[in-house]
Amino acid sequence: MQRLPFFVLGQLLCGVALADTVLVLPFFNESASQNIDWIGEGIAETIRESLATQGVLVLSREDRLEAYRRLSIRPNAVLTHASIIKLGEALDASQVIYGHYEIATPQPRDGASSASPAGAGAPQPAVSVHDSLHMAARILDLKRTRQTPEFEEIGALEDLASVETHLAWRCLNSLSPKSAPSEQEFRRERPPVRLDAIENYIRGLLAASPEQKHRLFTQAVRLDPRFSEPSFQLGKMAWQKKDYSLASGWLEKVNRTDSHFFEALFLLGLCGYYTADFASAEKNLLIVAASVPLNEVWNDLGAVQLRLRSPSALDNFRRALDGDSTDPDYHFNLGYALWQRGDFDKAAEIFRALLDRNPDDAEAVLFLGRCLKKDLPRAGDPRSEGRERLKLNFEETAYRQLKAELESKH
Repeated sequence: MQRLPFFVLGQLLCGVALADTVLVLPFFNESASQNIDWIGEGIAETIRESLATQGVLVLSREDRLEAYRRLSIRPNAVLTHASIIKLGEALDASQVIYGHYEIATPQPRDGASSASPAGAGAPQPAVSVHDSLHMAARILDLKRTRQTPEFEEIGALEDLASVETHLAWRCLNSLSPKSAPSEQEFRRERPPVRLDAIENYIRGLLAASPEQKHRLFTQAVRLDPRFSEPSFQLGKMAWQKKDYSLASGWLEKVNRTDSHFFEALFLLGLCGYYTADFASAEKNLLIVAASVPLNEVWNDLGAVQLRLRSPSALDNFRRALDGDSTDPDYHFNLGYALWQRGDFDKAAEIFRALLDRNPDDAEAVLFLGRCLKKDLPRAGDPRSEGRERLKLNFEETAYRQLKAELESKH
């Protein structure tokens, strides 16, 4: 499923001014140990996920990595203030959340000196879950060229999830003080996750190979079955391999409070289509359409309903086409549904409009010919059954961006 980077989506919004967006950067490791670099990514991911579930427009990790690539910045680099501003500007962010963390130096063991050098050849200091963790965050407002004082948090490393959640709530309260829930309510929706589950999940995000990712995500879920994010990642990996039954099993575990909830339901709808569980697919896509009424959702919902012989299929194909009259797939599906109903004249009109845009669409030529001959569908004919075209993209970020901008004008 191809996903457009956010800065590309911004260019596609037809000149609409971008609503405020937030970029969350990995926190910088100020400890001697390099084996805890995953914590900085984990803090950023917790803040990003928490803000997104509260309706804040947050740039994704993929957006951030693409900006790093374009600006030739190493993903784990400690950034200067100028680089932070440059990254924010490259992604059209209004605010940038960044910070640092440190683990208290452990006590020397077996008589080792605490003054041992931490050079390239020296062993890394051991880290205990009981060590003290200190983290601090700032919010840089690029529009007003000012930043907040530091938000500081101190706790035991084993309480990382709880400390991160408190910091995320403070960031949310600073960004959206009028709409932020109470901390008690905020925490109630985010029960603490085991430290080892968090570590496996974040190391999975950072892993280079699909095999490593799968192993680490699976371990994260095994350690804490309530942990929703690795289930989504595993479901998406299975979806990409076209293992739709396995993908469904993982995607069904994604919580309502997860920022990927609607994307998980969208993928579940597609899994249902490909496994001929059309009733389940319709149920999931109806939920998505009610909250994220994207053209691709209406289109795929129409495709599922066409298989169910539901009269709603035509309405939803029309909704998709009304939303984007330049997409040939939306033209094809509406023409195909009209042809199935025996409405040959209207179907032929749609297929002609499609061919005006894409004369090389051989399938549209075939169905136009069948419309002109008034040739009805024949049961069991693979050339005419199940020809609806699905959309696999799900651009929720673009939808929420445009919705927020339009609402700000009223």
